[in-house]
Amino acid sequence: MRLTRSIRAAVAAALLLAATACGSSGGGGGSASTGLNPPDLKAPTKLGKPEGQVNLIAWAGYVEDGSNDPKVDWVSDFEKQTGCQVRSKVAASSDEMVKLMKTGEYDAVSASGDASLRLIASGDAAPVNTDLVPNYKDVFPDLKMQPWNSVKGTAYGIPHGRGANLLMYNTAKVKPAPTSWSAVFDGASAYKGHVTAYDSPIYIADAALYLKATKPELKIKDPYALDQKQFDAAVDLLKQQNKNVGEYWSDYLKEVSAFKSGDSVIGTTWQVIANLAASEGAKVKAFVPKEGSTGWSDTWMVSAKAKHPTCAYKWLDWIVSPKVNAQVAEYFGEAPANAKACEQTSDKSFCATYHAGDTAYWKRIAFWNTPIEQCLDGRTDVKCVPYAKWVQAWTEIKG
Repeated sequence: MRLTRSIRAAVAAALLLAATACGSSGGGGGSASTGLNPPDLKAPTKLGKPEGQVNLIAWAGYVEDGSNDPKVDWVSDFEKQTGCQVRSKVAASSDEMVKLMKTGEYDAVSASGDASLRLIASGDAAPVNTDLVPNYKDVFPDLKMQPWNSVKGTAYGIPHGRGANLLMYNTAKVKPAPTSWSAVFDGASAYKGHVTAYDSPIYIADAALYLKATKPELKIKDPYALDQKQFDAAVDLLKQQNKNVGEYWSDYLKEVSAFKSGDSVIGTTWQVIANLAASEGAKVKAFVPKEGSTGWSDTWMVSAKAKHPTCAYKWLDWIVSPKVNAQVAEYFGEAPANAKACEQTSDKSFCATYHAGDTAYWKRIAFWNTPIEQCLDGRTDVKCVPYAKWVQAWTEIKG
């Protein structure tokens, strides 16, 4: 069972480098253009001799060596096979990952989309030569060369796993069954004090996604590319929601407990939380509402200052190899990135439950990306609100 990715509203890391010519951040494969002009860094053309060590920054549950659970260990075999001793640091937030990568003490990081563009733009993450990662060929095509892991046709990492932010509700207390995010926004007063929401500045995108569908006059195309008017509308919606929120969650165990006790009856969740809550007796269902959902896709990125680049590449290939990727996905609670991992899961229905290869499902998910001034939706006549201001606004929203 996953430990958690506890996202806290810390002060945002350094602002992104200025960029020109915005490109589209829409889904689909091919060359992704984000409007960034990152430093001119080169990916290696070949690997050298393993350096004997690799220093990693990761979400809890991504680098398990048996110390948390003797049955959960995919690090020991990696060390035996490569000679690369793993030293890992668990990060509590994307902001912490960005800060740690700037020290130059780490070789690779499991970055989510709300950190990856910051790392690319600042020159802390280097381009990745996917030819040096043999298992990359089996990664689902719709995870490759996306706006959060590539810039202008250059890959900056290896996809690891993904998940959607779902709407969960108590089937006994929320009737009729909701179909829309309106249940936690415009209609939230019906459950005053029992609404729960994800505790992170990136949650502003959830409000923007809802407004994209319900307020077409705002002309929102990308929930991570908001001009000031669009951003203000999303913030206002969340301030209204705040009056009905009983708890903002970042620890999944607290959300499970709240739904079991009835303190929370509706709000945003992850599939793994819904599964656990149901297994412990909570009467809950979770789904993607009609407007779609936000979600995450994590990427292993290599530091531009990596002292152990060969061991870092060995790790990237190992973590997305079928057996290991299956182990991580089941332990963490997300869809694996490697299509062949689905043959290796202990629960043979796991990939179906997590929609691993369901392309139509993922087309409804707006994966986390890093908000920057150069609008990710392609607009050049306005500036969009950068992530640092999302962090400031989140503090205001919560009061």
